[in-house]
Amino acid sequence: MIENIEVSGSNYKVEPALVKYVEKRIGKLDKHIPRDNRKDIVAKIVVTEVNREHGNKYEISASLDIPGGKVIAAKDEASNVFAGVDLLEAKLDGQIRRFKTEVSNRNEKGIFARFRKK
Repeated sequence: MIENIEVSGSNYKVEPALVKYVEKRIGKLDKHIPRDNRKDIVAKIVVTEVNREHGNKYEISASLDIPGGKVIAAKDEASNVFAGVDLLEAKLDGQIRRFKTEVSNRNEKGIFARFRKK
């Protein structure tokens, strides 16, 4: 689980139920991150309430700071905060999977890769 998750609101009061839901959904994304980068991940979630003519909407943005200078970010808009968190989770999941394949392709593969000199 990602332990450093900061949830804040702009024009929105963050409820404990939302914080718990974000920790559950975004916290489990670390299973797709390479093991050496898992310890020091910082997730920042910002919820902004936007008043529209047809009703209120919520803009939810997330950024994951991965050690080594990599930042994975996503932003979405939904009429329900919890649905927006689900959409963000799907976006972040895809980006993290691409990051993982990018990092793993850099490493040599094969049975004797650990014995080769680099």
